[in-house]
Amino acid sequence: MTVEQVDDPAAIGKHPSTRGFPSCTAVVDYPGPGYRALFGWVQLVRSTDNSSAGDGFDMDPFCLFEDAPSPYAFFGVNPTLFDAPSRDPRQRLDWTAHSYLAWTPLDETERRVLPVAGFSWGFGVGADGRVAPHAVRALAPADWAGHLPRLRAACPGWVFDGWRPEP
Repeated sequence: MTVEQVDDPAAIGKHPSTRGFPSCTAVVDYPGPGYRALFGWVQLVRSTDNSSAGDGFDMDPFCLFEDAPSPYAFFGVNPTLFDAPSRDPRQRLDWTAHSYLAWTPLDETERRVLPVAGFSWGFGVGADGRVAPHAVRALAPADWAGHLPRLRAACPGWVFDGWRPEP
């Protein structure tokens, strides 16, 4: 997983205002073949400009699928999470993502989400408009458990279980 400053917004398909903000790329390299390598990324974001003004986390779906009732922002065989948030104009802001790699068993009748790993990353924008990345840190089962009420409310057709470090 890498978090790096965006120096060339056009190279990543973003608007010039993205320059100086961080982007995150997390790659999955699971040796299992076929369906055994199906994973997804669930990402929640707490931001001082979100629905709770920074008091809580919201789901962060991929913009093309915002209205889809899935908790996954990215899903597939060894999927890559990529995110490059930005704001224009640059105003004071605190933005934190909790990103979880999870899997969904295909041999069950329920659509179940089982997290196996997670990390936190983000950035702040100061009063002067400067962007400062947050330190990346590993997330624990208690972090996931704290998101369960929000996940269940946002995606009622899915079952969210506790942390399982092995798929």
